[in-house]
Amino acid sequence: MGLVKTEIFTESQNEIALFAKAFGHPARVAILQHLFKVDGCVCGDIVDEIGLAQPTISQHLKELKHLGLIKGNVEGTRVCYCIDTGNWTKMKEIMNQFLDQDTSQPVCC
Repeated sequence: MGLVKTEIFTESQNEIALFAKAFGHPARVAILQHLFKVDGCVCGDIVDEIGLAQPTISQHLKELKHLGLIKGNVEGTRVCYCIDTGNWTKMKEIMNQFLDQDTSQPVCC
């Protein structure tokens, strides 16, 4: 598989693609939904809720954290995860702008 040449795309295009990646796997969607239902969470609770192995959940949490949609605080030997509301709001604004492009388009084909 070839490399993606992200440098040929705008910062906005790259940002949209990264945010879209968060929704590219149903486990990440389920994790985000779970975190919205609770006020913080530890990885073990997410494993019980989602039903995937702990290492798999950890990888998805790592990806969501890398994308900036969640944050984690160390509490003893556990990490408590929650939605990063600032970045979530930013992501919604960016994605809404992108998704609302069709509102001014004439009917085609």
